Amino acid sequence: MSLIVSGAGLYKSFRRKTRTVDALKNVSLEVETGELVAIRGPSGCGKSTLLLAVGGLQKPDSGTIKVVDQDVYQLSPEQRTALRARRIGFVFQQFHLIPYLSVMENVLAAQLGMAVRRNGSSTSRASELVQRLGLDERRDHRPAELSVGECQRVALARALLNEPQLILADEPTGNLDEENTGIVLQHLRDIANSGSAVLLVTHDPKCDAIADRMLQMREGCLI
Repeated sequence: MSLIVSGAGLYKSFRRKTRTVDALKNVSLEVETGELVAIRGPSGCGKSTLLLAVGGLQKPDSGTIKVVDQDVYQLSPEQRTALRARRIGFVFQQFHLIPYLSVMENVLAAQLGMAVRRNGSSTSRASELVQRLGLDERRDHRPAELSVGECQRVALARALLNEPQLILADEPTGNLDEENTGIVLQHLRDIANSGSAVLLVTHDPKCDAIADRMLQMREGCLI
């Protein structure tokens, strides 16, 4: 196993009107290849802030974060964008699908802005992911024509297109019924088993069953 995520001494605070809210308080975290780590805690405890910080989208006030041996916030904005595109896949609770694109086009959208040209290989991989996630009959449908569970699976396929070493999932089952929750969690487990690292934040106790480690977060502190 090798270390994919290494965060040390992370602090992050936000100003809320007349008070300061500490979202992260001296948080340290490591995630290795092949590992699925779940972070559970109440709303507002800092889970999503930590995930965004690891993904290079929310710079901490202090502390360091390394992803695949790269110090994320020592990189230029362009280098961070390239790191996210090639090494990190995001799965968001709200999906962030492009409404006027089909399922296949939404999956291939993972390569938008990258210095690569879509080719037969990427289209073939997108098709394979769509089939593996049970979306083959929906590949030409747009998001408005899909169920909530199908939208989440499209978002998961998009996150996997570039074969990232790290998947970051923010409440990936928050909008799903029990059946679709089980489907998405099993796919996340399979991703970790294939050698990528998975870090997810959740309220859902069902994640305990698939996680290698379950961590608790309270008031900005990782327990």
